[in-house]
Amino acid sequence: MTTLGAVFRPQLPPERLRDLARAADGAGLEELWLWEDCFLEGGISAAAAALAWTDRLRVGVGLLPVPLRNVAVTAMEAATLHRLFPGRPVLGVGHGVQDWMGQVGARAESPVTLLREYLTALRALLAGERVTTDGRYVKLDGVALDWPPPAPVPVLAGATGPRSLKLSGEAADGTILTANTSPEGVREARRLIDEGRASASRTDAGAPHGVVVYLLTATGSDAAARLRAEQRAEGVASVPDLGVAGDAAAVAEAVQRLTEAGADTVILQPTADEPDPEGFIRFAAEKVRPLVP
Repeated sequence: MTTLGAVFRPQLPPERLRDLARAADGAGLEELWLWEDCFLEGGISAAAAALAWTDRLRVGVGLLPVPLRNVAVTAMEAATLHRLFPGRPVLGVGHGVQDWMGQVGARAESPVTLLREYLTALRALLAGERVTTDGRYVKLDGVALDWPPPAPVPVLAGATGPRSLKLSGEAADGTILTANTSPEGVREARRLIDEGRASASRTDAGAPHGVVVYLLTATGSDAAARLRAEQRAEGVASVPDLGVAGDAAAVAEAVQRLTEAGADTVILQPTADEPDPEGFIRFAAEKVRPLVP
């Protein structure tokens, strides 16, 4: 069964999060995703608040930029969330936007090397292991969590390029794809992820590797115009079969195309100028969800 969710975009002020999280929880939406975009809102603090304000909603952070966070701190934060709200946090890590990383003096010369070292250490720490490593970027000396999660938790990686997608297959438990990913892009991502899993002999090991993809979505009388404007701003207006504007049936069809291409979870991403964020949440939960198998 396809998991369906929606994004709380950080272009909204943090004080709007409570109402949107409660609307999602009350409407029965499965997942609400947050972004740690520079320099808007903190991913862990926002996720903790959203989890505390709700009862059953899963809250994803897609993603935490690894150059900004020591891996031991990320492990501590993740473990705390998973112990406080078992089964409900979903955390992803990734390179971060390189221009933003440069602004804060954290840009890595080799983002792929950093992410590889980070994923390996983070998964080991969350598994309760004592970790010593002396990598190019990640250096730990006998570090172990006193309060690791009581059960295995997945660590997702955000990825776009071929090297990062293969790395996600090798070293992560799932992959997050941006809203600039068409169904054909999802198929190619799945191929590269599976190639990475095979190279690491992970094909048949553990839980399946889940793929999360954002779907830029607009609904209402001006939906098509808002969708086109955002795609032009992102420079992807000419990419075929990208995003969706229309009613619940049209959105459900677009979700289905992504799942048929290999996505397990589709997160509806409203345009930055969405006029009714709470209404968008209810639209996803009450109108689209019943149409998605």
